Amino acid sequence: MGVPKRRQSHSRTSKRRSEWRKIDKPGLVECPQCHELKMPHRACLACGYYKGKSVM
Repeated sequence: MGVPKRRQSHSRTSKRRSEWRKIDKPGLVECPQCHELKMPHRACLACGYYKGKSVM
């Protein structure tokens, strides 16, 4: 496993730590059954459908 040979500066450490905040939120898509907004690749919380089938 790699071990750093030199100490990382405060500015480099801060830049690395601040990157996680820049991740975008996942986009919402419209449910084909009830036309509510939902997360992609997940069952709709409003009507319970996923890929045209009732799963909930």
